Amino acid sequence: MGREMARLFAAEGAKTVLSDIQAEPLEETTAMVRDLGGETVAIETDVSQREQVDRMVQSAVDRFGRVDILVNNAGYGYGATIEQTTESEFQELWETNVLSVLFGMQAVLPIMRRQGSGHIINVASAAGKIAFPGIGAYSATKHAIVALTDSLRAEVADAGIHASVVLPIGTRTKFFQAAHLAEGGSVGPHGPTQSAEHVARKIVACAKRPTPEVLPYKPLRLGIAIKSLMPSIMDAIGRRSFRKQTEVDSEPTRMQAQEEAPHGEA
Repeated sequence: MGREMARLFAAEGAKTVLSDIQAEPLEETTAMVRDLGGETVAIETDVSQREQVDRMVQSAVDRFGRVDILVNNAGYGYGATIEQTTESEFQELWETNVLSVLFGMQAVLPIMRRQGSGHIINVASAAGKIAFPGIGAYSATKHAIVALTDSLRAEVADAGIHASVVLPIGTRTKFFQAAHLAEGGSVGPHGPTQSAEHVARKIVACAKRPTPEVLPYKPLRLGIAIKSLMPSIMDAIGRRSFRKQTEVDSEPTRMQAQEEAPHGEA
């Protein structure tokens, strides 16, 4: 999804700073953006490390003089019951999925305050609103992103800074292509899915016209309402989904892909 965002932001004339923990996909995305005529900087970054995030943001300022939009998009998934979830896996999941978001926001906020403007877009998940069985640890990280974004929105509103959270359902990206079971097998999104391009277009639209929440899959709004008003119904749906899932997947599943996230000027 990060690559699709980079392509679409470039098409809008945005100057971008691209980051990825892996050098090869970062180089490929950078080449694509430049082929489209986009101006970009690529920085290999482990977003779970604060000093690397700070370096990336400083590079954006050094090159372009400002940061107008930050998209926090890096992360990975983990499928396991609460009983199966290990402390070490949960800690690593939290560092990559949540601390990276915190580090990114804290790095750009002083810059945006000086500018008197800016927009932070945090990519969470539908799991950040509805926690299904079998992905409890992953859902916890996405709920945290929603909470951080909601709090930030009120804290920076008077500074001219916007904060948005994106809630995609299962998205057909390398995130799922790279998924593998801890002891063999494969895993993919259960239920409806969306293309990376569709979600990326919604994110770019939000960057152009800020909204508090982006729901690329409109029926999710109904699911959120049911969860709030009639939680027993959602529990029943979750139980049925979990039974189907455990017929296929019985071991903890780590969906490995830390995607690139565009940062920079638009």
